[in-house]
Amino acid sequence: MKSPIGNFAEAWRAIDRPDLVAPAVTHALSGLDGAEQVLVVDTDPDLADTANFCAAYAVPLEASANCVVVAGKRGETMKLAGCVVLATTRADVNGLVRKHLDARKASFAPMDTAVAETGMEYGGITPIGLPAGWPLLIDAAVVDTPFVIIGSGRRRGKLVLPGKLLAGVADAVVLPGLGV
Repeated sequence: MKSPIGNFAEAWRAIDRPDLVAPAVTHALSGLDGAEQVLVVDTDPDLADTANFCAAYAVPLEASANCVVVAGKRGETMKLAGCVVLATTRADVNGLVRKHLDARKASFAPMDTAVAETGMEYGGITPIGLPAGWPLLIDAAVVDTPFVIIGSGRRRGKLVLPGKLLAGVADAVVLPGLGV
């Protein structure tokens, strides 16, 4: 099958290629409405970082989305959340994210925390399959994008899916202006 965006030799239904996605992603796809629309492409893990990836595979930055793990703290309480924005923007961590998490301070979670808590590889974290109960904050621009490419939970492989499908992921909240 052919990917609707980018220059890839082949694309498969992600549910059919568990070798290219993290186990949590495979599990989450089994209960996601529209999972059959989620494709996965095989990619070079050395090119997982956004700029290199987009250049190598002819993916427009406007069709590439990033999922970052944010830690919000209020007193001794820490709350982790996933944030999804287009590669052309950055997440408004100190404004919209901090307020949404009702935190006094918010910052990107340390790499070891993000990897340990998600069970995904750094550079491949994806919104599909984040731990249950985590808020998933998605910029409205991502949802409005016909097709986006995002991590697969592994550095090798990327998911290709309709942006609107992300609004149906568990605990997802679509926030206009999340990406600035």
